[in-house]
Amino acid sequence: MSTKTRVGVVGVGYLGQIHAQIYDQMDNVELAWLADTHLDRVRQLGEKYACQSTDNYFDLIDKVDAVSIVVPTSLHFDVAQPFLETGTATLIEKPIAASVDEAAKLVELAAQNSAPFLIGHLERYNPALRAVVDKVTEPKYIEVHRLGTFVERATDVDVITDLMIHDLDLVLSLVDEEVTDVQAIGASVVTDHTDLANVRLTFPSGAVANITASRVSNKRFRRFRVFGPEGYYGINLMDQELDIVTKGEVPANGKFPSLEVAHEKFANEQPLQVELAHFIDVAQGNSMPMVTGLQGLRALRLAEKIQKILRHPA
Repeated sequence: MSTKTRVGVVGVGYLGQIHAQIYDQMDNVELAWLADTHLDRVRQLGEKYACQSTDNYFDLIDKVDAVSIVVPTSLHFDVAQPFLETGTATLIEKPIAASVDEAAKLVELAAQNSAPFLIGHLERYNPALRAVVDKVTEPKYIEVHRLGTFVERATDVDVITDLMIHDLDLVLSLVDEEVTDVQAIGASVVTDHTDLANVRLTFPSGAVANITASRVSNKRFRRFRVFGPEGYYGINLMDQELDIVTKGEVPANGKFPSLEVAHEKFANEQPLQVELAHFIDVAQGNSMPMVTGLQGLRALRLAEKIQKILRHPA
């Protein structure tokens, strides 16, 4: 019989409560601790899941094998530091930290203490996206639209950190190169931060990515399109559907190859469930992180570069 992994969740707001619920349902996990500064809320959840609860996350140190950190970005570094220092398997929801400097320190701490470290870039676990990763070998053009309606969560950060960073990570996972040119425009509509933005990235291979993100749209829309020598892949990230157009055989006496069109609809898989199951595999030493601290750092570094351009346009 395998030993269950003792897991803690720090931060049991909207998303943290979902983490706790998923862990509670996993056969190979013991949801051992919950921590949140809202003591009444965390105590209530502790009773619900029959686990320990506290308003001080330091109470979890050395008492859990793995921890989900689901707190505001500004707190990521302070909360993650003691867990990484003790070698605890650590999952931080995106982005990795509030600044590149903090992110680099967390990556270093994880390496120094052999702490399994995973960044919660949720879209990496979308089945439609995962189906494309192995098919695309040489992307030439990527077009992304991530539009959302306005909600009051995450209004302490701009749309780059809130939404676009998902797609920065996805683009960098497909085009494994350092960006050579960044162009960006954006505007504030509701908050004091940038609420909508368009970014154009150019890579040494000539690949180009055009990314649009908005949190003030009248509807939710998430499309990720990849063009390359293999053909075209159109991913509906919300509905988990995939359109594929590839080159077929050249017909007899024909001049051009035919186009083969396919559509795939994936089962309604919950990416967060897949992500947390993967995290437990990482904590148990059975797999390597799909999104490493270094990859989280790379996405944040690019996000900061975009933010700098938006603050000081040429």
